[in-house]
Amino acid sequence: MSFVDGTELGQDGILALAQRALELRAGSKAHRSDGARVAGVFLNPSLRTKTSLEAACGAVGAQPLMIMPGKDAWALELEDKVMDGDKAEHIREAAAVLSEFADLLAVRAFAKLESAEEDRADPVVSAFDRYSSVPVINLESALWHPLQGLADTATWVNHLGPDLRGKRITLTWAPHPKALPAAVPNQVLLSAALQGMDVTLAHPEGFDLDPQIVERAAAMASSGGGSVRTSQNQREAMAGAEVVVAKSWSGFAGYGRRDEEAVQRAEHRDWTVTSDKLPKGGGFMHCLPVRRGVVVAPEVLDGPQSWVVEEAGNRLWTAIALLERMLETS
Repeated sequence: MSFVDGTELGQDGILALAQRALELRAGSKAHRSDGARVAGVFLNPSLRTKTSLEAACGAVGAQPLMIMPGKDAWALELEDKVMDGDKAEHIREAAAVLSEFADLLAVRAFAKLESAEEDRADPVVSAFDRYSSVPVINLESALWHPLQGLADTATWVNHLGPDLRGKRITLTWAPHPKALPAAVPNQVLLSAALQGMDVTLAHPEGFDLDPQIVERAAAMASSGGGSVRTSQNQREAMAGAEVVVAKSWSGFAGYGRRDEEAVQRAEHRDWTVTSDKLPKGGGFMHCLPVRRGVVVAPEVLDGPQSWVVEEAGNRLWTAIALLERMLETS
């Protein structure tokens, strides 16, 4: 079983991993898989994902094999075409050979934000999953960031309890100097919906998420006892929320018009999360890295309602919990 969008284990399976992560954080010993190997392929930069995966490998006795194609390994060709350009190795052979060396394959490759059809196809992680003979872990792709979603779920469970059904969460767009992929907000939406939370998605006009993903999340939330609604009023959307998750993203409607979108983005600097908007008693979360004073005010990040460091710390414990399960069943 690969771990691509974070729903593969279902509501109960993800909850079990989140609770296992909290046990590990509290001092429980990790289950060992000595001699196992985990190959990580990083086509984009990483701080929390790479370090937490390497540390998690150490905790379970697995050897991490980390490469960065185009830097310390051959640049990868992803398309099926005559390879007479600058790419030396095709993903078909790369995935197949890495599968010979490792028990799990983990891949990180961001969206290009150039073609909606290409990003919807999630081409890199999908190709690795297709050509690998071992399970694949998505370390953030064009569409999803399931390890972040797992850490978020563990954080919600720690603060809101093990039954997340009906808990109120607001996912809000925030300003940023440049266009950013939507994998993280997509994942927050899907992870919260999977647990049956009541989700409010807040963003200015033109900064919508992929309607197919919103529709999928709404159906998933409904079947789990929750709901998904959309608002273009940030302050109203955050009122009464038990947790607020902030993230900047490029609008799905922005494909093919990024210059125009940049102008629109500059007009919405008032969407910065400030302490006067944050509901009393509600937690604040962001996946990091975060631009202080742009996405969120420093007094929120450094204040008592901020869960961001705990959320990031949970990346280690949830990665250990996931490796325990996947290495036991691989």
